[in-house]
Amino acid sequence: MKKEVQDWMDRQKPEAIAFLQEMVRSNSEQGKEKEVQMLIAKKLESIGLEVDVWHPDEAEFLQHPYFCATRTDFSASPNVAAVLKGSGGGRSVVLNGHVDVVPPGDLTQWENDPYSGEIKDGKLYGRGATDMKGGNLCLLLALQCLMELNVPLKGDVIFHSVMEEESGGAGTLAAILRGYTADAAIIPEPTNMKIFPSQQGSMWFRVNVYGRSAHGGTRYEGVSALEKTMIVVKELQDLERARNERITDPLYESVPIPVPINLGKISGGEWPSSVPDHIVIEGRIGVAPSETLEDVKHELEDRLASLNDEWLQEHPPTVEWFGAQWLPGSIDQDHDLMKLLTRRFTEICQNEPVIEASPWGTDGGLLTAVGSTPSIVFGPGVTSVAHYPDEHIELDKIFQAAVIITLTIMDWCGEVGSGTQKELLVKKDS
Repeated sequence: MKKEVQDWMDRQKPEAIAFLQEMVRSNSEQGKEKEVQMLIAKKLESIGLEVDVWHPDEAEFLQHPYFCATRTDFSASPNVAAVLKGSGGGRSVVLNGHVDVVPPGDLTQWENDPYSGEIKDGKLYGRGATDMKGGNLCLLLALQCLMELNVPLKGDVIFHSVMEEESGGAGTLAAILRGYTADAAIIPEPTNMKIFPSQQGSMWFRVNVYGRSAHGGTRYEGVSALEKTMIVVKELQDLERARNERITDPLYESVPIPVPINLGKISGGEWPSSVPDHIVIEGRIGVAPSETLEDVKHELEDRLASLNDEWLQEHPPTVEWFGAQWLPGSIDQDHDLMKLLTRRFTEICQNEPVIEASPWGTDGGLLTAVGSTPSIVFGPGVTSVAHYPDEHIELDKIFQAAVIITLTIMDWCGEVGSGTQKELLVKKDS
């Protein structure tokens, strides 16, 4: 089937690229996902699939311990799912992609409109092109290819197009709670064609540092929360160093800081001539696949509760956990889906894939931990342009990844009339 799939992808390129332009031109920042989700729902219907479109609002969803979002009203942000049913007796797979995008930022740093969908030198430009509407297109192409080539599968192929990934995965949580889980999952986030069997988690935190106000002319009579914040910042840097020195997983060998602590915002003070009595630090801490969110929370809190400073011991900083969080996740490198994806990559690309751990969080952690669906992250986008001005994606990589994913689905789910996938692996190994 390899040549048939490749030929089909080649024929599909003009229509598929035009559809990606439509998706990118639809501004799908959080709260604005409906338009692009309806595009995807219509596409799924056009290839013959029954589509489930819903707005998550169930108490089970909103009150779930892993619910994490910047809002609770999703009336303008539907989820979309569809199932390509197999004949039975095969393994199922989830194909998971998100449509929400981060804001474009300073428009003067963009060469073109951030929602232009312009194509230049084989690259399509626009916010969300690489993270991850290009990846979503891979999944849609795989589904359409399987249906139009009449590939009879044993296992089900379950497609998610979700919202709210950029703030912690509420859309994928809703899909899991609706029953859209499987034996394994592929998530085409922008990995630059690397394969990520492990995904770090992360959490947002807020540290409140307290001082004592005084007039700036007699600042020695007060205690500057800003100066005490410098002690807290150094402690967080020391904590980051200690946490990363413990990591020996070879998947992180090429990652300079496997689980960073990023300080993204510091604010406080009320008047230039007053000693500041309250400073707030907000940041993000990475969570290794071998860790739990709770363990990491305790480690940071304990570290800040034992600072070697008399004032801070008497007036300890307080820590709050707020906003986004991503669960860590991993799949065994000997897992059959990893073997099949690696083989198909090598066959199509004519070189061995780079296998690493993800440097950022994905919805794979939720699928693994809550949905019992171990996940692999593999996609055509490029991490180094995601969230950047002039975000773009190489169009050829989309179709290359789509071929690899399509063939992997066939191997994993099993074609009717073929041997079991365990037999397939044994035959290939021999």
